[in-house]
Amino acid sequence: MPLCMGCMQEIGDQTVCPACGFDNTEKQQAPFLPYGTVLANRYLIGTGIDTNGESTRYLSFDQQTGEVVIVCEFLPVGMFTRAEDETEIRVNYEDRETFEEGKKAFVNYFSVLADLRDLTALMNIHHIFEENNTAYVVEENEDLIPFEEYVKRSNGSLEWDIARPLFMPVISALESMHKRGVGHYAVAPKNMFVTAQGKIKLSGLATENERKRGTMLKSQLFTGASAPEQYEENFPLDEVTDIYGVCATLFYALTGRLPKSAPERQNDSRLLMSTNTVRRLPPYVVSALANGLQVERENRISDFDELRAQLSVAHTAKAIQDEISRTASMNLSAATGEVKKERTGMSHVSVSIIAAAVTVVVLGIIGAFWLTQNPFAAMFGGGNNETVADTGPTAWAGATVPNYVGMTYDEAVKAAKADPTLKLVRSANNDFSEDVKEGVVMAQTPPAGSRVTQKDSETGVTIGLIVSRGKHMRELPDIEGMTLDKASETIAAQGLLGTPQYAYNDKYAEGIVVGYRDKKKGETVEYGSTVGIVISKGKQPAVTEATTVSTEDGEDSEE
Repeated sequence: MPLCMGCMQEIGDQTVCPACGFDNTEKQQAPFLPYGTVLANRYLIGTGIDTNGESTRYLSFDQQTGEVVIVCEFLPVGMFTRAEDETEIRVNYEDRETFEEGKKAFVNYFSVLADLRDLTALMNIHHIFEENNTAYVVEENEDLIPFEEYVKRSNGSLEWDIARPLFMPVISALESMHKRGVGHYAVAPKNMFVTAQGKIKLSGLATENERKRGTMLKSQLFTGASAPEQYEENFPLDEVTDIYGVCATLFYALTGRLPKSAPERQNDSRLLMSTNTVRRLPPYVVSALANGLQVERENRISDFDELRAQLSVAHTAKAIQDEISRTASMNLSAATGEVKKERTGMSHVSVSIIAAAVTVVVLGIIGAFWLTQNPFAAMFGGGNNETVADTGPTAWAGATVPNYVGMTYDEAVKAAKADPTLKLVRSANNDFSEDVKEGVVMAQTPPAGSRVTQKDSETGVTIGLIVSRGKHMRELPDIEGMTLDKASETIAAQGLLGTPQYAYNDKYAEGIVVGYRDKKKGETVEYGSTVGIVISKGKQPAVTEATTVSTEDGEDSEE
């Protein structure tokens, strides 16, 4: 019975599939395998699913088992040719050695993955073989929901209690891969799917050569999830690289958005996360995300054991419990001195006193841990510091810290120049405010009125300023009819970034802004969002060739 090349369902004598609408009279364009090609005397090749610089994946039908599978073909861009309606590829003469090295790495990589079939987060590899002068890998095919869709269905973000059991098997799978000498290096929302059983499956499998710049392959990186070192020329990738991808994808799951791209974070490493999100997440999770997304590799979490530990409350609780035990032991020793008693237990009153003391210690340690160990503390906390007057029994007659709250940052800097002992530092803890205008100081540390001692005067006083970023949601300004430069400037004034897209337009001349892509003026978007700007290409010519319009899909590929 004939099968549809678009979904592998039986279609009988029909050419257009009633199930998926695929037109089976069409041909699959070279250099991809023709529809109906049979590999290894069993795998019937259908439509191409996706492709990268190293390989192409096809929907296929296993004629021996009757199952729909995925066949992945090694097809390194630029190293071969394949004629229309042919199956064998012809490797370019000058690329023969490079092609063979790449094919060997491809086969070895998937051979390792085939041995890890018991890991639930990895696609099962059924068969690896060579044919048509190249290599093939056969993967399982499941009914899967794209992870991005799964997050959108969950109101745009996941709670930690939902995300944790989803991501722990992913961490275990990556850990096992690295122990076998291979990595994923493309962990990103686009390469994750959710099964009907609520488990994550990792896709986007490719060798290291495909996941960094400077190799013989056209690299495919994923904006926001690829680590900084992947943008460097042929930089060795390792466990630390995949930790960045996992944390970026977890960040996406918990916030609904990816971090900025690694090249952007080289200049501004801050992770934009709303205060509400920070407040609803356990502190240790926020700390782990910050540690796993460090731009500098030496500052990043170094292995998956440590990542798993930092994402676990048990890790934090154990550190606290160790400190409690040590402190309680010291306090008891100090209280009893050298007096030895034969008692084997403590009275109910003694236990109650120590329990109360330990509770205070726990609260103190938790607070100290959050403030000192959490890299997000300086970024998202605060904004609530108050100006406090000295209420001590004796009024202070000496110098005090000036009040900068209510000034713009520039005004504060100008005012501080009058006193060379004062140094202002703009804190990374800038926060949104519905009431305080952007650029205005919301709070300061130490607060106004704090004493400036003689020693402070000699060493200098550093004052941290928290500056408002204005409203979190920004209204899209009217940019229709502007030039691109003027529109970009207008959008930037709202804390937004514009990206151009060009289209023919009968109303406006070439180079003039038509409006927003998928949005209208007056709509509100988050501060820091990127919005599309449609630029006129002028009137469409009377006769024009078919034009392919590409849109930003989150992938960053090297030509």
